[in-house]
Amino acid sequence: MHTSKKIHTMVLSALLIAVGIVIPMFMPLKLVIEPASFTLASHVPIIVSMFVSPIVAITVSIGTTIGFLMGGFPISVVLRAFSHVVWAGLGAWYLKQHPRTFKNWKTTFVFILAIGLLHAICEVLIITPLYISDALPYANYAKGFLYSIFTLVGIGTVVHSSIDFVLSIIVWKVLVKSGSVVSISSVQEI
Repeated sequence: MHTSKKIHTMVLSALLIAVGIVIPMFMPLKLVIEPASFTLASHVPIIVSMFVSPIVAITVSIGTTIGFLMGGFPISVVLRAFSHVVWAGLGAWYLKQHPRTFKNWKTTFVFILAIGLLHAICEVLIITPLYISDALPYANYAKGFLYSIFTLVGIGTVVHSSIDFVLSIIVWKVLVKSGSVVSISSVQEI
């Protein structure tokens, strides 16, 4: 990789990390139903990083996790952010191997749904031990495990992830049109 391309990728990663930390802190469109929380566009920087490369997706996921930790967010939020390393890294790897994933709306929909499901599985796996150990003092224990974890965190994450993915495609198109990322991505057809 040429030095200017490396610097461009590093700066893009840093900007995505910064935006990924700022959105949850200041976005007014939030819905919190513990143990789940849904902030519009909070996954956009991570999903955009998937369009760049696997290493950028993993770096942005780790960077935002550290930002949440340093920002004093609850451990459940920090751990859910850390789970993004898995689905974002795997999604970016898949896109690198299959750059024509977005050739039509059918394959795009399947990929968005698959990433949403993987995202939800990761978050359910991360939050379940906290729920079982009573480490989530605010969880909807009265409504039960199925409602609190599978419905709120699981299904809620699939929906949230899918909405943010569509927003990410819009952002990516703007970045490509502006020339900000044209030479980095192997994803050509979004």
